[in-house]
Amino acid sequence: MGYKPGDCFLVEKYYISDVGRGVCLHTLASMLTLLSPFLKGISAQDLGIGGEDDVGYVQCPDPGKPYTCGGTVVFELRRERIKE
Repeated sequence: MGYKPGDCFLVEKYYISDVGRGVCLHTLASMLTLLSPFLKGISAQDLGIGGEDDVGYVQCPDPGKPYTCGGTVVFELRRERIKE
């Protein structure tokens, strides 16, 4: 996908939006089991993905060259409370 530092997408109420260049399936696969509990309020610390409650990290499993045209990327998951 050619992700660069600072690229982002938004997951809000279980919908992906503000995608920009798109969401790689490898990335989505690495996040799926963690996003649901994280979005429901489980701490990133309790999930074992970060040192703060609202910030965690996951790594894309895409190995990169010579096996694929992609490559491993670390994504920051940042939970922000929204007013409804």
